[in-house]
Amino acid sequence: MPTLAITNFNIVLSVLGGFISLFGLVSYLFKEKFYLSEALISLIAGVIFSPHAANVVRPLDYALGSEDDLKKITLYFSRLVLGVQLVLAGVQLPSRYIVQEWRSLALLLGPGMTGMWICSSLLIWALVPNLSFLHSLAIGACVTPTDPVLSNSLLKGKFADKNIPKDLQKIVIAESGANDGLGYPFLFFALYLIKYVGSGGEGQTGGAAKAMGYWFGETWGYTILLSVVYGVVVGWAAKELLHWAEQRKFVDRESFLVFAIALALFIVGTCGMVGSDDVLACFVAGNAFTIDDWFRLETIDDSLQPTIDMLLNLSIFLWYGAVCPWASFAGNDIIPIYRLIPLGILILLFRRLPVVYAMHKKIHQIEEKKQALFVGFFGPMGVGAIFYLYVTLEFLAEVTVDGKIRPDADELGKVITVVVWFLAICSIVVHGLSIPVGKLWFHLPRTISNAFDSSSKDGPAFHVRPQSIHGSPDVDSTPPGGTPRLPRPKDPARQVFRIGGSTIPLDGPNAGTAEADPDAIASVKQLNAPADRTIRFPDEQV
Repeated sequence: MPTLAITNFNIVLSVLGGFISLFGLVSYLFKEKFYLSEALISLIAGVIFSPHAANVVRPLDYALGSEDDLKKITLYFSRLVLGVQLVLAGVQLPSRYIVQEWRSLALLLGPGMTGMWICSSLLIWALVPNLSFLHSLAIGACVTPTDPVLSNSLLKGKFADKNIPKDLQKIVIAESGANDGLGYPFLFFALYLIKYVGSGGEGQTGGAAKAMGYWFGETWGYTILLSVVYGVVVGWAAKELLHWAEQRKFVDRESFLVFAIALALFIVGTCGMVGSDDVLACFVAGNAFTIDDWFRLETIDDSLQPTIDMLLNLSIFLWYGAVCPWASFAGNDIIPIYRLIPLGILILLFRRLPVVYAMHKKIHQIEEKKQALFVGFFGPMGVGAIFYLYVTLEFLAEVTVDGKIRPDADELGKVITVVVWFLAICSIVVHGLSIPVGKLWFHLPRTISNAFDSSSKDGPAFHVRPQSIHGSPDVDSTPPGGTPRLPRPKDPARQVFRIGGSTIPLDGPNAGTAEADPDAIASVKQLNAPADRTIRFPDEQV
């Protein structure tokens, strides 16, 4: 007899599949017309389905009621998304980009990250009551790196292509990829001192000397340097193996396209097993993998990698919306809401902007002051901040006295959870709304002014520009005061369609004849695309 099986597994699949499907139906409208980021939309959906609202998605149930297991799930999910994103970020950079632009990157990753760390820590120390400066350094380290997931979403699409120079896009991608892995030294500088010096080093021996020994030896030597070497070796070896297989026709197209994503999974897993920095290793491996630009150019028009990227982004922010401790923002005994909100505003304004603006003349990709303001403001906090939050909580759980977490470590765990989650949410919301709000602020006065102006003038308020392929030949295509355009064919050939960089040759009854549109035929021959696609999406222009 048929019975309902309303299990957690079925519910999660239904919610995730339904949300992604519905979002896909209006994705172009939201992202390219309203300029809303997929991260913000997914976060809102996660809140709606979470235990705080509809109670459809119940993360604690999936962790079998264990808060510790829920933290591990969130940490591992964040690691997965960061690993894939950073390999793809390294792959999309041009050949030897990090080597060629080392001066700009050295400024952003050295003085830049240090300045962001100090600025963030000072603001947190000033606004969070009863917080030591050492604890504020640990919290500030979590929000220092620029999140590659949110940065990548801001640098994709029509707005970025139109308004952000390519050189600026590349340096932001490179910085966000590298500095996310380089957050470890800042974080563990504070954590080792907290463990061996905080509360008089209770339960530990060695003091500050031992803390600095671990910081130099384990953090810099084992975590950072080993991950860089490992990333270079694995990335280069993967490139050579793929070259070898492709030259001998051993690899098919599907396996070729998914190779970078499989490489990311391999590095995250192996680095995780040895306890090194998998985030930095993934970015380095992505750069080494495309050091000759071969794989990047072979896959530049492919849509598989962006598709996987989108699925992971939608999933992770949906999960964040469900697991975020929303209730703790308004009601906690750590920091009142009237201090938490100003902290979020000040961090967004002063964590990164003054540092980047002070250095922008030394960074040749930043040519104007407005570009410096853009790079300084658009340094989002998201997946990277949550990742470092749970790395910190995992470390603090080991700072024990008589088998229990030491009181100062336990207190820091509560503070850092509230503050980092709130700052990450602020960044997702503010950076997700900045472009549409900015566009509205810019165009609204002009729209109102034009409306008043047009009402006082005779004649039509606008004219339609005919398209180059479609349209009636009887419509006059000569603009007022302009030069006449060539007449359109009376029986135009079938439209040229494109999906993800692939273009369809004309194959109608007029294809290859004098009646076919010569411009369309020329573009088709140039792109040499397959002939079985029939859809053109609004964001794909030939």
